[in-house]
Amino acid sequence: MVSKRLRQILLVVFGVAVLGLFVPIAFGIMPRVFFEASCSAGRSFGTSIACYGFVWNALTTAVFIGIVGPVIGTYLVHREMALIGETLAHAAFAGVAVGTLLFAGSGWGTPLLLSALVAGIVGALAVQFLADRTGSYGDVPIAIMLTGSFALGTLVISLGGGFATVDINSILFGSIATVGGGSVLLMAVLSIAVVGTVALTYKPLLYITFDEEAARVARFNVSAYNTLLIVLTAMVVVGSMQILGVILVAAMLVVPVAAAAQLTNGFRDSLFAAVLVG
Repeated sequence: MVSKRLRQILLVVFGVAVLGLFVPIAFGIMPRVFFEASCSAGRSFGTSIACYGFVWNALTTAVFIGIVGPVIGTYLVHREMALIGETLAHAAFAGVAVGTLLFAGSGWGTPLLLSALVAGIVGALAVQFLADRTGSYGDVPIAIMLTGSFALGTLVISLGGGFATVDINSILFGSIATVGGGSVLLMAVLSIAVVGTVALTYKPLLYITFDEEAARVARFNVSAYNTLLIVLTAMVVVGSMQILGVILVAAMLVVPVAAAAQLTNGFRDSLFAAVLVG
């Protein structure tokens, strides 16, 4: 086990790095002298990798995904909903397919992102509805939505003749090396919004994760917080889908949390450790 003191030091160092380095890069306010100094420092070690803007975009985006994925994933894993990320990614994939059919010729722009987000949220609410109404185990509604949404997306793509205006492979597999400034800013804003929401609702989300009956006794609106968690998950999945792709989105929600569980005891320590692993 990693000592609590060491985890705290690592967390502080990481937090300072994010606030002082990656947030300014994402919002385009990092002074140019920083990039010039980084380029010069890299060349002194025989590499020019720090001289390219796309490298900083990729690194910054990866850091934000590494934060926001485990933050949400910690709750999902402890609720035995590890595959919900994969399910919502497939739902968003169906949304992209339908959006492409409706907005043919628009390319991968706002209409498709919007349709993916809507489909992801609808899929999330459908999973919650099935779980509440049927009394099925958590993995049954997830399996139904996962297979159904991917089948729908594949069917729509077939009917649309392949959609020459959209690279389906980029949706399935993603590409962090081609992330633009807009996507970096999107992930930064999304990460701040999600982490801020989780921080404000930490206690009720913790209650519903481990004991919904106790949450009801404490007079928390369990249905509302369940919906909030699953909508936040949909937002994270859709925001990350262009970078990680449908195939790998679930990995960032689950793998860091599983690794952190081997290093820590307790929910809060596990959450912080998962962020560091991510």
